[in-house]
Amino acid sequence: MIFTKTQLDKYAGVMVWAMENARRGGKFKKYDSVLVRADQAALPLAQAVYEKLLQKRYQPVVRFNAPESFSRALYTLADKQQLTHIPAGEDAFQNALNGLIALRAPGDLTALKSVNPARIGQAAVARKGLKEILDRTEQAGQFSWTLCNFPTEELAAKAGLTLKQYAAQVAKACFLNEKDPVKKWKEVMGQIADIGRWLNGLDIHTLHVQSAHMDFEVLLGEKRKFISGGGNNIPSFEIFTSPDWRGTKGVYFADLSSYRSGNYVKGVRLEFKNGRVVKSSAEQGQDFLRKMLAMDRGAAQVGEFSLTDRRFSKIDKFMADILFDENFGGKHGNCHVAVGSSYADTFAGDVSKLDKKTKEALGYNDSSLHWDLINTENKTVHAALKNGKKILIYEKGRFTY
Repeated sequence: MIFTKTQLDKYAGVMVWAMENARRGGKFKKYDSVLVRADQAALPLAQAVYEKLLQKRYQPVVRFNAPESFSRALYTLADKQQLTHIPAGEDAFQNALNGLIALRAPGDLTALKSVNPARIGQAAVARKGLKEILDRTEQAGQFSWTLCNFPTEELAAKAGLTLKQYAAQVAKACFLNEKDPVKKWKEVMGQIADIGRWLNGLDIHTLHVQSAHMDFEVLLGEKRKFISGGGNNIPSFEIFTSPDWRGTKGVYFADLSSYRSGNYVKGVRLEFKNGRVVKSSAEQGQDFLRKMLAMDRGAAQVGEFSLTDRRFSKIDKFMADILFDENFGGKHGNCHVAVGSSYADTFAGDVSKLDKKTKEALGYNDSSLHWDLINTENKTVHAALKNGKKILIYEKGRFTY
């Protein structure tokens, strides 16, 4: 057994709390509808989450994902109409949801390696409307989501760990060995929130990141704020924002590898000019990288900028899962950017009134892609303030706050 019954119960409790805590508007009510979407290997955790939801008098709906071989068949055999088909009633189902808890437990990280990335992109673009439904209800404070991973032999093997070692990293990162994991999460998120408030009070104009292989600058943009914690991901130690993509320039480098859509990508180097990637390369997976960046207009633009403080994250190994890797602590913490879609909740005003036209005017990026690329090198981050001052906000893996 990967986790003890006690650890499973704690993990489930953390996930339900995280979904509730991520709600930006009103609180959840009795009999609200919550979707539990899980990979089949996550059945033990799905069962524990289902029971927690029933005990809290929510209306849980459980959907298990098909194995990766089904996705490979779809992308390989389907014609255009099949590839872009949206099941009848799926939009109404999305509209009816109040919460989502996603439990990921992949059985084959490279199942889609032989698939043409353009077909994956085509399907993603077709389903973008469903995501926008959830985005709108989330902005209105009527929906929230969270996700986590459940250890599998595949994840462990790709990370170069035994299953026992991998599960130990998950338990450590999610505080499952604590007497009261939720209490611990509240404490840590409170500390991270203090840093977020400090950053939001600095009146930042641009952020400049420098490391051995990176010299990169982003424009924060008007009416922006940093988000800290919140519960959308478990674990989540990052502090992030969605900058004005139009002010991105310089070279970004991701030294941490990643698996995406069946492909292994390592050593990504992106050169930005006037907000867009003008040159891209990778030590491995370069062709896939370039096809992803060509998915749509916004795929080659930045949608997120994030920093993680090593004092909070105990993740110190590559996990072959972006959810954990984007929260890497280690010796130097991490910086990551996402090419693709931005997050509306980084808007400093009333998010429920942030329409598509306003987002475009403010430089919020729009795309069917959202791909986090992670740098774990020792780095410095300087903030140029609107009053002309320049201050160091991050070095040696931690904020200077």
